Amino acid sequence: MVNLPGMNASPIRCLVSAGPTREYFDPVRFLSNPSSGKMGYAIAEAARQAGWQVDLVSGPVALADPPGVNVTRVETGQEMYDALAPLFATCDVLVMTAAIMDYRPAEKAPQKVKKDQLDMSVRMEPVMDVLKTLAQRKRPGQYIVGFAAETNDLETYARGKLLKKKCDLIVGNYIGRAGTGFQSDQNTVFLFAPNQPARQLGPASKVEIARELVRLIGEGRGTKADSGE
Repeated sequence: MVNLPGMNASPIRCLVSAGPTREYFDPVRFLSNPSSGKMGYAIAEAARQAGWQVDLVSGPVALADPPGVNVTRVETGQEMYDALAPLFATCDVLVMTAAIMDYRPAEKAPQKVKKDQLDMSVRMEPVMDVLKTLAQRKRPGQYIVGFAAETNDLETYARGKLLKKKCDLIVGNYIGRAGTGFQSDQNTVFLFAPNQPARQLGPASKVEIARELVRLIGEGRGTKADSGE
């Protein structure tokens, strides 16, 4: 169990998002991404094993619920936000691993559109930035961890996200490389925190990385609390 100075009265309340989201053109066609949810589920389980109280909000994945974790399943970005928002109000730690779609079709057909009626040009609209929206309501003592998956310039984008979204830590990884990222059981991640050099974890299994992340989050949150932030 992760013990934090002066914080042993009650378990840490940890909120984790995981998996992809889907944005529908019609009831049977949607936009999504290859996120498997494995990293988020591993973090939720590692946090529970550390003695934390864990809520997991998950997009559509083919994974069993981690034991002892409260799981809410959603599909769209709006549903993800609607499930996270009330839980965020009382959590101590938010870990946003979910790969939320950035855009959705501006109109969703109420019935399946036949292929000979499909328009090859679809107007899109932005999906709410869930992490940024939640972080605007961040209260003193809350610790927010964002994730960044990039094909290039990882540190530049991750540090930009760190500031823009008011995170305490960004966990970044490269996608499109063998043995890392979406679908893989292995990963290599880089940690970006304010005024600190990047730190690498892995290559290792996502389970091992999750356990180390939970330990480091516990330490980082304890440091923030001790400093009065």
